[in-house]
Amino acid sequence: MTGETDIVLIYLEDKPLAFARIEDITADYKPGWNHVKMLLLQIPLQTVTWILRDAYIDGTPFTMDGKKMRLEKVICPEDPEIPEDPEDPEEPEAPQAPAAPKTKRKSAKTAGTKVISLSDFKKK
Repeated sequence: MTGETDIVLIYLEDKPLAFARIEDITADYKPGWNHVKMLLLQIPLQTVTWILRDAYIDGTPFTMDGKKMRLEKVICPEDPEIPEDPEDPEEPEAPQAPAAPKTKRKSAKTAGTKVISLSDFKKK
């Protein structure tokens, strides 16, 4: 179930419109309805409060001013595995116990990237 602090993607007419974080869900005086306060993650930041049923918060389509709307909870995707570079001298392989599974370290070095130190730009 989608709840407070969850990130949702708001769809308008089956097209993604904006991301929002659910700030607060409070019961309405009508049974089965809730006041859902959301922080729209856009510039400028804005909060909106919609009156929705539990099913609508969980992704069931509804209409607003005759337009089809839907909320979809955003789940953080898994990090992709970055293969180890056997020629990388900065990552020495540490001996591991035979029973321990071999883990791969994520490398900051990838093809075509450059690391820029922000301390070089610091005013003195």
